[in-house]
Amino acid sequence: MIERIVIIDNVDPVSFYGVNNSNMHLIRNLFPKLRMAARGSVIKVIGDDAETAEFEKKIKELEDYCSRFNKLSEEVILDIVKGKAPAEPKNDDVIIYGINGKPISPRNTNQALLVKAFRENDLTFALGPAGTGKTYIAIALAVKALKNREVRKIILSRPAVEAGEKLGFLPGDMKDKIDPYLQPLYDALEDMIPAVKLKEYMETNVIQIAPLAFMRGRTLNDAVIVLDEAQNTTVHQIKMFLTRLGMNAKMIITGDATQIDLPRSVQSGLIQALHILKNVPGIGRVEFGKKDIVRHSLVQRIVEAYERHDEEVKAQGGTQPAPREDAGEE
Repeated sequence: MIERIVIIDNVDPVSFYGVNNSNMHLIRNLFPKLRMAARGSVIKVIGDDAETAEFEKKIKELEDYCSRFNKLSEEVILDIVKGKAPAEPKNDDVIIYGINGKPISPRNTNQALLVKAFRENDLTFALGPAGTGKTYIAIALAVKALKNREVRKIILSRPAVEAGEKLGFLPGDMKDKIDPYLQPLYDALEDMIPAVKLKEYMETNVIQIAPLAFMRGRTLNDAVIVLDEAQNTTVHQIKMFLTRLGMNAKMIITGDATQIDLPRSVQSGLIQALHILKNVPGIGRVEFGKKDIVRHSLVQRIVEAYERHDEEVKAQGGTQPAPREDAGEE
């Protein structure tokens, strides 16, 4: 009798063990001659040398499956333990499988072009209105590269610019102060990585989320770097960010030129960078339109209404009439 220790460090233990440890109960039943105990990412098993070796082999196969698809069903466990190849979801364009095995894949032509541009270039610009999935697909591509061990870390950044509001003094430490600006990035990550694993990645700096100001002086190697809301960078900020790119690294920059929140006197760094880098080899560019919006259908109509309004203002010489306070009153 020997004791063997198996560590499952590539998956979230909650997803692996199942609700109320249902998966572990099934695994125990499939290996009745072994005694086992699971805590966190460590499984201890006691029994015959050959049987414990077979147990470890099957657990690693189950871990690989769970890591790829973010779920582990009873049917998959039975197939793998019995030596059969488990049925895999057939979807060739899936980027990754999110929480509970939800497939995340391009939902329109331009999202598919972003996937292609990321594959072929080390720097890619993704431009377009809100709701087109630019940031979501960018983060999915970063998570895929991390899971496939193509890179060692993900770095996500945004300029800390308020959208027309002055939030004033924010209490707490530095993380508490910057988190409100970075919440959209957290939301996307929580869709793709189980909570326990995401917390581990954040604590060990495998995934880093930081405001743009924290990038100065760094060289970002072996990473996928995503800069979101780049239209709110200044000329100096985006130049500083672009020159952080290191070896074995890829960068995606997303932005919407129609939602610049900088003071009127400050030029958007994104607009200037697009002009300067237009003909530089190795840089991809994907432009989304209002037809690519994948949020609520009303969002597309809102974007179209604002575009019509902007065209009317331009036609009147750029002057915007102030709305009357009694507008709509009888």
